[in-house]
This record gives sequence, structure tokens and C-alpha cells, in this order.
Amino acid sequence: MPDDVARTPAVPSGTSLIGLLRHLAGVELNWFLWAYAGEGDEPWDDEPAVLDGDTVPAAAAAYRDAVRRADAVVLGCDDLERPGARSLRETAPPSMRWVLVHMIEETGRHAGHADILRELYDGSVGR
Repeated sequence: MPDDVARTPAVPSGTSLIGLLRHLAGVELNWFLWAYAGEGDEPWDDEPAVLDGDTVPAAAAAYRDAVRRADAVVLGCDDLERPGARSLRETAPPSMRWVLVHMIEETGRHAGHADILRELYDGSVGR
């Protein structure tokens, strides 16, 4: 998919492929690094604006980097039930198990969104 198409929202909610990649990078960093590991003073922006110069390779690389950093936090966890440092919600800090399940749900939901965007672009159906 060309970068200009990947930047352009294809549904009324404003969702674009690059927007999904940037969102997923932000939530990886927020849940694993900021909330669970307690890194940083403020959460990452997980709803960043898609800019004219954004490209699929750059957004994909940022997402891969966020996943790599999140994986390091997961690998350092020796107790899946131990709560993290803080929460992104008005609840007690979640366990690593909760964060992992939440991120499986989050990533799966947005993978489905990306599949729909691709279908709208080229007609391919991912079955």
C-alpha cells in the first residue's frame, strides 16, 4: 500500500494504516514500559496525529522497536501475577498476565482493522 494511501483515513472514524501502527506502538510502550515497568514521567501519546511525511516503513519500524522494548520488560518478569508500577486506568496496577492478555486483545482487534483497510484498498480478503 502506498504511503499516501496508508496515511489517509478510509473509514468515518478516521482510522488509517499508519495511524493504527502508531497507536499500537504507543500502547505497547504505555502498558509495558510506563505502566508495568514504571519508566518515564508521562505516558506516550497513543493517539498521535498522522503527519504528511509519515511512511509505512517508519511507522512499522517504530512499532517493531516498541515491541522489542516491551519484550525486554516481559522477559524480565519472573512472576506473571505481580502487579506493575502503575496503571493507565483508574484501577490498581495490573499484573503482567493482565497486560499480556490485554495487548493480545488490542493487537488482534487492530489487526482486523488493518485487514479491513487493506480490503478497502485492493479488494484482498484475508481469510
